[in-house]
Amino acid sequence: MYVYQHTGEISNFLIVITIFVIYACTFGIFDFIRLDRWMRNKIGNWRGVELLTDKDYTIMDRNKNPKYIAKKYRISSMIHIVLFILGQTIFWSLGTDSWEEMKAYLTDLSWVEQGDFTQSPYPNKTLFSIGMLWGIVFVVDLIYSWSYTLFPSKR
Repeated sequence: MYVYQHTGEISNFLIVITIFVIYACTFGIFDFIRLDRWMRNKIGNWRGVELLTDKDYTIMDRNKNPKYIAKKYRISSMIHIVLFILGQTIFWSLGTDSWEEMKAYLTDLSWVEQGDFTQSPYPNKTLFSIGMLWGIVFVVDLIYSWSYTLFPSKR
């Protein structure tokens, strides 16, 4: 908000920071918990003290199981698919007049190559930038998540 108040516009920097904060408050919590376990394990080994509980060891062993990891990533990718479709539908509904117009944009993706929001289903440059960035993140996340199912670890 501080940057927006001084500049009066939503920049890519503000979008990235907002996405990071949303991530940190949702899925990032689990990453911080995992980091905490890892640090307690390392520090405990250095000091010769047991800082982890039996539950921590159970969770750490489970997180090394390739089948569990694949299942976890499949579920998170399905959630991402639903959120992506809902979010893009909302963005596109703001920039188009009908479902037929949205369908036309889906069948002819030449507007993606143009790189201009006026040629796209998005109503403004900000939503166009968010939509394009989200699309890239979505594709990378989908490939990464499903790689654990399609190419499971041998462990």
